[in-house]
Amino acid sequence: MSQFRIGIGYDAHKFIQGRPLRLGGVTIPYDKGLMGHSDADVLLHAICDALLGAIGKGDIGQLFPPSEPKYKNIDSRSLLHTVNQILHQEKWRIVNIDAVIIAQAPKLSPYYTAMQQAISEVVGVPPSAVSIKATTPEGMGALGREEGIAAYTVVLVEYDQSL
Repeated sequence: MSQFRIGIGYDAHKFIQGRPLRLGGVTIPYDKGLMGHSDADVLLHAICDALLGAIGKGDIGQLFPPSEPKYKNIDSRSLLHTVNQILHQEKWRIVNIDAVIIAQAPKLSPYYTAMQQAISEVVGVPPSAVSIKATTPEGMGALGREEGIAAYTVVLVEYDQSL
């Protein structure tokens, strides 16, 4: 009998000048990046939180505390890789990842495939198991004023005794 669990993740970071914009493991051409201790990839952080939540292992801040200098400017793909290793150690595998990015700017649809591919490579699922979407907040609130970017993710994991 299969056992499934669902996890939900959320992350948001504000924009700053002088830093590249990283989303879904991809560098997006834009005049601002996101502020954070790591590379501030809100999409990968939300995926990490969703995966950790699905298996009852806390959140990204507990696993990779911003107070730790070794995580300063770290590529969030390596954080996601570590989270995926934890899943496998606990005998869970990813079934699918569904994500939505909330950003007034930049336009993200040209980068969906690259993000999907980057994420699938890190976690070892087919690109078809990773869904990336984006929406604008239609000018409302801090995100609508282009003060930052947020991401929500939902994941489905399955217990796999063979791992």
